[in-house]
Amino acid sequence: MFRCDRERAPRSYFESLAVPAALSTEAANEARRIAETIARKFGYVGVLAVELFVLRDGGLLVNEIAPRVHNSGHWTLDGASVSQFEQHIRAVAGWPLQKPVRYGRVEMTNLIGHEVEDYRRYLAMPGTAVHLYGKAAVRPGRKMGHVTRVFTD
Repeated sequence: MFRCDRERAPRSYFESLAVPAALSTEAANEARRIAETIARKFGYVGVLAVELFVLRDGGLLVNEIAPRVHNSGHWTLDGASVSQFEQHIRAVAGWPLQKPVRYGRVEMTNLIGHEVEDYRRYLAMPGTAVHLYGKAAVRPGRKMGHVTRVFTD
């Protein structure tokens, strides 16, 4: 199971995330319990993303269940010993799963719309990987790529 992340979504879609999330041990354990219960009840095999909101009272509310690899897990390509993509294939093929090990603190930023035109500024940053999706048309609100930064401090 991959660690919880914290998403920043001021425009109704998530712009960036940080791993690990600043959650209490209790909240992280409850999030894991909720996700495992959902997967078990569905008899699910593969990567399952469960998006939860942390309520003001500390409770958790399920917002989205994505039965597939998910945008919020793209950080695993550069920030973990096994990516969500590989782990998904291993699960559905019946192969042994790897234990994901995070390489450090991770920040991932989506490049939305014309933000993609500024991707070069990330190229010289240490511990940074730029992923451009090759989409021909740039439109406001369209996800054009993402940038992952891994901090090993």
